[in-house]
Amino acid sequence: MSRSTNQILSDEVNKFFPYLRWLIQSRIVMYKVFKFGGASVKDAESIRNVAKILRKYPNEKLLVVVSAMGKTTNRLEQLMQAYLKQSAETNSILQELRQSHLEVVKELFPADHVVYDRLNDLWVTVEWILEEEPHPDESYIYDQIISVGELISSTILSHFLSHEGIKNSWLDARDVIVTDDIYREATVLWDRVEARCNEKVVPLFEETPIVLTQGFIGSTMDNNTTTLGREGSDYSAAIFAYVLDADGMWIWKDVPGILTADPKHFDHVSQISRLTYTEAIEMTYYGAKVIHPKTIKPIQNKHIPLYVKSFVDPEIDGTLISSLDELKLPPIVVLANNQAMLHISSKDFSFIGEHHLSRIFQLLAKHHLKINMMRNTAISFSVCLRYSERKINRFLEELGEDFSVTIDKDLELITIRHYNAQTVKEMKRNKVILFEERIRDTIQMVVAVAPVMRRK
Repeated sequence: MSRSTNQILSDEVNKFFPYLRWLIQSRIVMYKVFKFGGASVKDAESIRNVAKILRKYPNEKLLVVVSAMGKTTNRLEQLMQAYLKQSAETNSILQELRQSHLEVVKELFPADHVVYDRLNDLWVTVEWILEEEPHPDESYIYDQIISVGELISSTILSHFLSHEGIKNSWLDARDVIVTDDIYREATVLWDRVEARCNEKVVPLFEETPIVLTQGFIGSTMDNNTTTLGREGSDYSAAIFAYVLDADGMWIWKDVPGILTADPKHFDHVSQISRLTYTEAIEMTYYGAKVIHPKTIKPIQNKHIPLYVKSFVDPEIDGTLISSLDELKLPPIVVLANNQAMLHISSKDFSFIGEHHLSRIFQLLAKHHLKINMMRNTAISFSVCLRYSERKINRFLEELGEDFSVTIDKDLELITIRHYNAQTVKEMKRNKVILFEERIRDTIQMVVAVAPVMRRK
């Protein structure tokens, strides 16, 4: 006797119910990753504003990445240089930094709050470093000193959130972001980061809805502090988004989203509402500072959408970066300052051949000198790159005596994506163009912003 259709359906439904119950009980937790930069935590009022933004997400699991406050990193770099020179100014810079942070803390907490002791412990670790003779590896010293900025800002914010009744767990990013030992520009060891995330981050979300940590910093397998490259907090957020399989990442800025140009340098800029991952990568590669260059790849690999939002006006939609179809975009202008042109030629007037170029490229990579533009002629090879006296001097020392090098400094690199004739004309007005290159959708120009400073 054949079974009725109703009996068959009933059996199938009964089979499905156990799975449905399991799915409900073990539902996948969705995480959001927020990144707040230095401008968003620069003073007491800014920190209150971050708390106000986080209150808007009461039912979410938030991994919050924080940069150092305001211009703290710049001042810590000055502290490091004074220490390397064994300057009498070292202690005064340190005390100035302590005092500026103390003033912020006094606006946020009562005098007997535990945060004062926590911050004192962090400053003491810096004092211990400064009491020792400088380590021979300058980059190692850099990472040990500069990292305190993020540790302090995140400690202040975490305690303030708790003070305001917003439950959160403070996480030392160095316990999760495992890297190699290339100080100042460390490479992430992804397998180890994923394992540490499951071990240390996920359990914290069972205790509190917010996990607060630092951007920019990591640690070697030997527990030495490393950094991921200047302005690397965006990248830190992308790393956490990747290993958590986040359903989105948010970067909170003092602008309404990604703009067609930097409003500090250009008038009549407009907001871009949507971008593809590819376009965002192109913009950051050419020097757009709104997002760190390494940010896009991790989130693109897992199709995690990135939202660039305003902490000044959080209700504005901002810019969405995701797996969109190609969009028709207006001209986008990226200005990179502090550029230099290195003109490298053979002293014996021999052609610059592949063997010469191979050596030059190897040394550029070794000293982390990123090429922005380049041109090869019969007896010379010219590159445009961001000027770093320390890196360039080391590059030149190793390049040896077979080449003569001339350096033009104080230059700007202007990149126009999706250019048109009118925009190019505007950008060239009253400028001395030293080097120009056009490819599909993009034009780049190296321009002199002052009489060219040339060094041989």
